[in-house]
Amino acid sequence: MDVEIWSDIACPWCYVGKRRFEAALAEFEHRDEVKVTWRSFELDPDAPREREGDRAQRLAEKYGITPERAREMEAHLTEVAATDGLRMRFDIARSGSTFDGHRLVHLAATHGLQDQMKERLLRAYFSEGELVGDQETLLRLAVEVGLPEDDVRQTLADGGFADQVREDEQTAHQMGISAVPTFVIDRSLGVSGAHPPEALLQLLRQGFESRPQISLASAEGQTCGPDGRCR
Repeated sequence: MDVEIWSDIACPWCYVGKRRFEAALAEFEHRDEVKVTWRSFELDPDAPREREGDRAQRLAEKYGITPERAREMEAHLTEVAATDGLRMRFDIARSGSTFDGHRLVHLAATHGLQDQMKERLLRAYFSEGELVGDQETLLRLAVEVGLPEDDVRQTLADGGFADQVREDEQTAHQMGISAVPTFVIDRSLGVSGAHPPEALLQLLRQGFESRPQISLASAEGQTCGPDGRCR
């Protein structure tokens, strides 16, 4: 059974959703028959390598709220993430482009290290204050997970896997995926949102047993949308 997960590196609910999916998969009776593929989705395709200025102030201006309210929203996300064993540090997070990071996730797939690369990028962004739009940072992180340094340098230098990132994003558009994380089983059943593990386990079981026609549903799961708002 193929499970494709569309997500972004700079999406907090994608990090939470990854943990919850892992918990669900660990309980799934047919987990050894599941192939997981990470698909690219940029919440802000026009982002520079690094955004300057105070993060809370930027959020406040974007959504028409106070900086205090923006910090409260991030504090809530931090508390939720902690219940899933994740340490989020919005106070040190450095916003910027995730395009090159997505390219390295595709490179990692060719070496059987896609999940490890995805995990390392999420942790670097949300827990360590790393700038994932910086190519030297990406090189270091990729080598950490076991990717050959020469392959990483060449990929970053020559635009390798850019077409694959764009293809993932075009496929998402065609399938009606407008928020992440989105989990899709065999291109026939899908759901958007960082649902609890028990709900994702039910999705896995339903996908394994019935394989219905495409039916993407947002339901009540938390997502991040292209407008940058995380709900």
